[in-house]
Amino acid sequence: MQVMFLVVTATTASPHQTTTVPVPAPRRLAARAWALTEVRWAALATGLFAAGGVAQLLGAPAPVWWALYLACYAAGGWEPALAGLQALRERTLDVDLLMIVAALGAAGIGQVFDGALLIVIFATSGALEAFATARTADSVRALLDVAPEQAVRLDDRGGETVVNTVDLRVGDLVRVRPGERIGADAVVVEGASEVDQATITGEPLPVAKSAGDEVFAGTLNGTGAMVLRVHRAAGESVIARIVALVEQASATKARTQLFIEKVEQRYSIAVVVATLALFVVPLAFGADLRSTLLRAMTFMIVASPCAVVLATMPPLLSAIALAGRHGVLVKSAVVMEQLADTDVVAFDKTGTLTEGHPRVVDIHPIGDVHTVDVLRLAAGAEHASEHPVGTAVLAAARDRGLPIPAASDFTSVPGRGVRAVVDGRRVAVGAPALLDELTPTAGDTAVAQARTVAADAHAAGRTAVVVLVDGTPAGVLALADRIRADAPATVTALARLTGARSILLTGDNPGAARHLAAEAGITAVHASLLPQDKVDRVRAVQADGRRVLLVGDGVNDAPALAAANLGVAMGRGGSDLALHSADAVLVRDDLPTLPAAIALSRRARRLVKANLIIAGTFITVLVAWDLFGHLPLPLGVAGHEGSTVIVGLNGLRLLASSAWRRAQAEGAP
Repeated sequence: MQVMFLVVTATTASPHQTTTVPVPAPRRLAARAWALTEVRWAALATGLFAAGGVAQLLGAPAPVWWALYLACYAAGGWEPALAGLQALRERTLDVDLLMIVAALGAAGIGQVFDGALLIVIFATSGALEAFATARTADSVRALLDVAPEQAVRLDDRGGETVVNTVDLRVGDLVRVRPGERIGADAVVVEGASEVDQATITGEPLPVAKSAGDEVFAGTLNGTGAMVLRVHRAAGESVIARIVALVEQASATKARTQLFIEKVEQRYSIAVVVATLALFVVPLAFGADLRSTLLRAMTFMIVASPCAVVLATMPPLLSAIALAGRHGVLVKSAVVMEQLADTDVVAFDKTGTLTEGHPRVVDIHPIGDVHTVDVLRLAAGAEHASEHPVGTAVLAAARDRGLPIPAASDFTSVPGRGVRAVVDGRRVAVGAPALLDELTPTAGDTAVAQARTVAADAHAAGRTAVVVLVDGTPAGVLALADRIRADAPATVTALARLTGARSILLTGDNPGAARHLAAEAGITAVHASLLPQDKVDRVRAVQADGRRVLLVGDGVNDAPALAAANLGVAMGRGGSDLALHSADAVLVRDDLPTLPAAIALSRRARRLVKANLIIAGTFITVLVAWDLFGHLPLPLGVAGHEGSTVIVGLNGLRLLASSAWRRAQAEGAP
């Protein structure tokens, strides 16, 4: 039974392996766990069990360790027993209640240690499950903290009042200053800025906003100041709907059970009926009470599904441990089993198939300006900027070993770009809209060429940045969020494993989405999607009978991660909500580990089937021996425990590093 204890405990603990990604401090986690009654009862039961074991090993009087074991029964067994009795009221019998009865029966025939060990298993399992549920609920509620608690509301005379964002009403005017988070879904009525709305749409670059444009609660304002008119109440904002979508998807997502859980109802009824028959029928014909009870309890023990449970768990848990060592954290044995059933894989774009931050991918000089001069002057002008475009330009210059010249008279205009004097020349770096400010004397040919290059870059899904020197177009920089080097091979491998092409679901613009999809080898592209749209796309695929695995990283992906049959989050840059909504985490953002994990899951399933045959054979032989012969209790316990050990050790074969190498080979493109 020691093997069973280790494995079942690991089953329930696996959801928390994602704590290798950023999580609250250990002390806060411990306090949160201890606040749960299930955790406190499980701790007490485990302590009493350990104390009983120590007393027994040290040769203490039997009443002492018996009392400790029975106290363990009371502390850890009352909750599953109560739940089982409540299930009985609904005419449902589950294996948990059967095992509680078996534990009591074991105590009744003197095997109190085995019974106490079963009790500890159930108590620990329930505690860890309660903790997992509480953590997930906390992460969903914490998403509402993305939006600020307060906002600056304007009255009819232009006066300012600080109010709670929940008190904002449709039609209210609010002022948003540089660097502040936006408190409500609204429309810009005055001012201009650039807004980082990656939490909602997943776009890698801030979006220029001016009068008439919509902004979302929880997004981050850039360097400009704006006056906004609220057009959605707090409870109807996009960020609030994301929270509702995650909660709804998590609540309605079908619970796929392991094999033993699918048959536990009939199996439990059959064992109970057979045990009662073995006890009542012989008594009716005058059999001895003690021997009859002993035979019935022996039957319940040898017929209990310990070996069947372990036939399922060790391969799956070994696969979880092996995948975890290679950067794939699978949250439960159910998830590991379901990975084998994946029909189609859907990807988010930014931060999933791409690296998540823009880079300069092309430099197009205009006229007789040299490429190096375009980048060097642009980097000098952007040196004081904190905008992602400036970061990308500086990184490109440094990668090429270019010296960054000093700049003066730096200014930044939201939605336009930056201006500065570099090497005595007036340099402007910004959006193609800068070209609209030029006078005809700036050179019609250069302007036309710049417009053409910028349009071509946009059509290719790239961000065009114009560089002006002394009022004349000097070049156009093309920025793009670079695809991960291993993305195309991963997409190919997944198509081979699942038999279906992958799907791209992104909030980014269609041009960028199509360009990325072409690089990755994806043909089905859905762009400009809000979180609800991603959920709708996932459900549309599921409606065709496909089992969808979605890979994402952001807050905007969380509802779809919860709605998909399986959700996989990117670990390094993934939002807290995405990490908790997902069923598995790629800790190192290593995409090729995903097809390897699917292949490993299929190998684990093959071992599960082999183990079920072994376990079923043992149970059949022991039960037949007890029914048609005389099975001594010690021999029955030995056979029961022996079958448990055999299937457990067989499943542990997947812990070997060679199993991962075979999975990698099977999941290779």
